[in-house]
Amino acid sequence: MTHDKITVKITISADRQKVWDYYTKPEHITKWNFADSSWHCPWATNDLRVGGRYVARMEAKDGSSGFDFDATYTDINQPKYFSYKFGDRFATVEFKEHSGQTDVIIIFDPDNEFHIDFQRKGWQAILDNFKKYTEEN
Repeated sequence: MTHDKITVKITISADRQKVWDYYTKPEHITKWNFADSSWHCPWATNDLRVGGRYVARMEAKDGSSGFDFDATYTDINQPKYFSYKFGDRFATVEFKEHSGQTDVIIIFDPDNEFHIDFQRKGWQAILDNFKKYTEEN
C-alpha cells in the first residue's frame, strides 16, 4: 500500500546560508541528527553533488540498535533545496528565507513498515533537534 508524501517543517531563527551549512556539513549533522535523546549520530559523510552520497550513522547510545541512513542526491540548488533518493523512496529538503529566518521543509515518501504518524513524529523530532542546535550555536 502506498501513501501520500509526508511534510514536516520548522522555522529557524537564522539566515538561509547558516541553516544550509548546519544542515549539510558532517561536523554539524552529528550534533542534531537523531529523534530521541537516547540515540545519537556518531558519524556522517556528505558528498553534496548530484550523484553524491549522504550517509549518517544513527544508533542507540547503549549500542542495542542502529542503522545507516544512506541517500544519493538527485537534484541540488544550493542554498534553496536538494532532493535525494534513499532506497526506493525520495525526499526534498527546502530552505526558504524570510525576515532573517529560514523555513526548513522536508517532503518525503513514507515507508510501508511504520505508521505514518510515527514517521512524521520522528522526522519532526529530528527537525526540532536541528532548530535547537542551530539557534544555540
